[in-house]
Amino acid sequence: MSTDLPDLASPPTPDASSSVRPARRRRRFPGPWCLGIVVLALVALGLFRARILGAGMEQANINVASLALVLVAVGAVLVWFVLFSAYSLRQRGAVAVLLAVTLAAAVACLRIEQVSGDLVPRLVFRWQPDADQRLARPAAEAKSVDLQTTTPEDFPQFLGPRRDARLTGLRLRRDWLSHPPRLVWRQEIGAGWSTFAAVNGFAVTMEQRGDEELVTCYEIATGGLHWFHAVPARHQTVLGGAGPRGTPTIHEGRVYALGATGVLRCLDGATGRPVWIEDLLARIGVSAEEDLSAVAWGRAHSPLIVDDLVVVPLGGPARGPWVSLAAFDKATGRLVWTGGDCQASYSSPVLATIAGQRQILIVNQDAVSGHDPASGQPLWKHPWLGSSRGDANVSQAVPVSHDRVLLSKGYGGGAKLLQVSRAAGGRWQVSEIWSNSRVLRTKYCNVVVHDGHVYGLSDGILECVELASGRRVWKAGRYAQGQVLGVDDWLVVQAESGEVALVQATPAGHREGGRFAALDGKTWNNPSLYGRYLLVRNAEQAACYELAVEP
Repeated sequence: MSTDLPDLASPPTPDASSSVRPARRRRRFPGPWCLGIVVLALVALGLFRARILGAGMEQANINVASLALVLVAVGAVLVWFVLFSAYSLRQRGAVAVLLAVTLAAAVACLRIEQVSGDLVPRLVFRWQPDADQRLARPAAEAKSVDLQTTTPEDFPQFLGPRRDARLTGLRLRRDWLSHPPRLVWRQEIGAGWSTFAAVNGFAVTMEQRGDEELVTCYEIATGGLHWFHAVPARHQTVLGGAGPRGTPTIHEGRVYALGATGVLRCLDGATGRPVWIEDLLARIGVSAEEDLSAVAWGRAHSPLIVDDLVVVPLGGPARGPWVSLAAFDKATGRLVWTGGDCQASYSSPVLATIAGQRQILIVNQDAVSGHDPASGQPLWKHPWLGSSRGDANVSQAVPVSHDRVLLSKGYGGGAKLLQVSRAAGGRWQVSEIWSNSRVLRTKYCNVVVHDGHVYGLSDGILECVELASGRRVWKAGRYAQGQVLGVDDWLVVQAESGEVALVQATPAGHREGGRFAALDGKTWNNPSLYGRYLLVRNAEQAACYELAVEP
């Protein structure tokens, strides 16, 4: 019997099936191209944060770019899984449907309630009301209020008695660990970024409760509400939050307050009853909705009293015409003058004497200018680029000598020192002593000038800059987009987180004397100090703390 064995030396006989190439095998784990994209995105993220942080890019922009790189990496993995992985079509389809349903549910159920100063969002359920909408209309105690009497401790307007964020003559204890601040009271408050103006033991602020914008008067010793005045108005955006931004001004027993939608009020300080009311938006012929396209985050101005006038920025429609400032008779509300041709920013006017002449300084949308208090006419104007719909001007112009004005801003603007003078013929001249886009990037913050140095939160980090040269001396201590108040040789720093820190105002370095959790949540509001009583608030809480002082 014979067995036919194949000829091992000869190749197999070709057939039709031999021309069919085997199917490419799918992978259960990401292939080289996908892993490459992920690795490159993550490496780019690391290098980006390291290099750009060192180069001084704003934290908000870093956060946005970092998120974009992470989304690229996640997207690469998802594309590989759905289109190229070895998982069955049913498995890939199920995961894709699950992701789509999850994303749709998240969009349907969640909303961005607010964002931090560095554009970190806070998500809440869509059916969850804002904190101010959960508050009832307040019930005032109807007790006697005396805002006519003044005291040395008064903090009667935005940034204090001189609008320079500095107080003198109060020596705070330097060690908060041994002498911690004592809580006097803490309670809920309506929304808004207004701060407290304090006179004779009473503190006045503005807040949003539902669809009403209120001016409220509290007793500093107890936190009790003594009166309020409400108007139907509500300003709210995702980036800017809800409620009024400006701080009331207390003057000769009356309260002057400007709301986010342009309602200017003069109230009787004893009762809160209106003396007169002026609608600025009606005067310039725009609605609250139209004003959003011009001054996107609401009117943030604190009224300035000059002689018999109350002065506020006016602005105008998005495309003009614009008016820089308007002055009203403080007793009657009658319009006395208008001056300038600039759109409003988020800064407030300040009174100063520059080059021997008394004048009103105002930072506008894209320029800084000085105005004659008697007529409102511009004396001088200098470019200071910005947009009230984008890279906004928020920080105050700070007169630092008889002929010098300091400017600062966020959004990459930095700071510059101007010299303002008058030529022999009376013509005003403005020149730049120095300009440095890498220092004092004060997004929402104002600066404190002390002993030849400037202190401020530069993109959220406390910074000391030499006033004469614009040179950075030191930069340390991250407080995010908070606020700074100078008290003799110290700085009371309100962090965006709600913490309050005590920092020595010295070019020798960052020296913190202590900190404590004063509030919960995002705090953009400026602190106020009535004697030893620290008044702080944000969009949900208000509190009073007694600070220890030197005997």
